[in-house]
Amino acid sequence: MSPLRPKQLTFLDYRKRTGHGGPRPGAGRPRGPRPRVLHREREAVPLDCPVHVTLRVRPNLISLRDIRLVREWRRSLAEACERGNFRVAHYSLQGDHAHLIVEAHGKFALACGMKSIAARLARAVNRTSGRSGRVLDSRYHHRSLRSPREVRRALAYVLLNARRHLAKRRHVSQTDAKLDPASSARWFDGWRREVEIPVANLLPEVARARSWLLRVGWRRHGLVDPAELPREAAVATM
Repeated sequence: MSPLRPKQLTFLDYRKRTGHGGPRPGAGRPRGPRPRVLHREREAVPLDCPVHVTLRVRPNLISLRDIRLVREWRRSLAEACERGNFRVAHYSLQGDHAHLIVEAHGKFALACGMKSIAARLARAVNRTSGRSGRVLDSRYHHRSLRSPREVRRALAYVLLNARRHLAKRRHVSQTDAKLDPASSARWFDGWRREVEIPVANLLPEVARARSWLLRVGWRRHGLVDPAELPREAAVATM
């Protein structure tokens, strides 16, 4: 009598027997504290909407707020802040990430423009720290800003982002309204009150906005007070 042959389980049988496997919410490896941007097709970018972009660098690199890197970044960005259908209107550098508000005529223009900007940031980091190798931690996040309120919130979030981080450590006061030197705040013309403008380069490192939302529309919700604490920005799409 021939021995019984073991029956191979299907994926459905395995899932029923063990309770593991299969497409279900929460399946797969946990994303961890620094989740990467998944390689999914990016959403369309409306032609008349600015975009909030976040770039993140790898751990244990020089701080992006190092004055030497800020100077190198300004010089490099001034050469590429506007090219064809892509322009960088605002930015701020934080310790391990950078925020930008850009305008792009479609998804392809955004991809090409951000490829150049990301490469310039990586080269600035490597030149400043005397190293070579990979700098960026993952793909960039982006989120289209479709309303005047969203644009106003993003402007405050980007230009006052350093203030927001200081507030978390209780190192900021409501009377302190100094502009962040590691940002494009000195080129911003939408402050609610007069502020001390740091010595600026003769050549701006950001481009003039052209979209109605970024030039005029956001002002419907009030100018930005340099002493305000920006609210948490919405999560960018991946």
